[in-house]
Amino acid sequence: MKVSELCLGTMTFGEQNSEAEGHRQMDYAVDCGINIFDAAEIYPVPPKAETQGHTESIICTWLARQNKRDKAPIGTKIAGRGTFDWLRNERSPTRQSPAQIREAVEASLKRLRTDYIDLYQLHWPDRPMRVFRGLEYVHMAGNSHPIPEILDTLAKLVQEGKVRFVGLRATHRQIRRRRTPARLAQDAVQPSRAL
Repeated sequence: MKVSELCLGTMTFGEQNSEAEGHRQMDYAVDCGINIFDAAEIYPVPPKAETQGHTESIICTWLARQNKRDKAPIGTKIAGRGTFDWLRNERSPTRQSPAQIREAVEASLKRLRTDYIDLYQLHWPDRPMRVFRGLEYVHMAGNSHPIPEILDTLAKLVQEGKVRFVGLRATHRQIRRRRTPARLAQDAVQPSRAL
């Protein structure tokens, strides 16, 4: 998969930006040589149940209008460990368990109305950490899912053709050092504070 050096982040589509504005931004990005778009299951921001998934749906309508799915790679992300109990069907807090990874991929595929995701990333680790909660650390009880279990699940999704490549956030250095059967897009590492 060949992608542009820059990617258009779409985290405001569906909250700060309307569908029409999002489409214009995507058109402009393509005119400037950008061919990959970044989304996440929790977008738009700020994350909330009422708008969750709107960003992927806006990308979907743009893709339908373009009729060039194979020319517009899409990246999206699964939430890591968190307190969002409105993302999953069983209303449990987010984790990167095999079941939740599969559920998140299927939901993204449905919202994007596509049968594959070009780049699937772990938005943040499945371990206790501060995410969207100010500067204070808030401990979350429970064990993290083992990295090999997460990678095995992602590898199966690649083998099934639902995901083409797996990407990582900068906080996942330990995964990059581990051998994995998943197609790991090493250059897809996204820093936590991207511009």
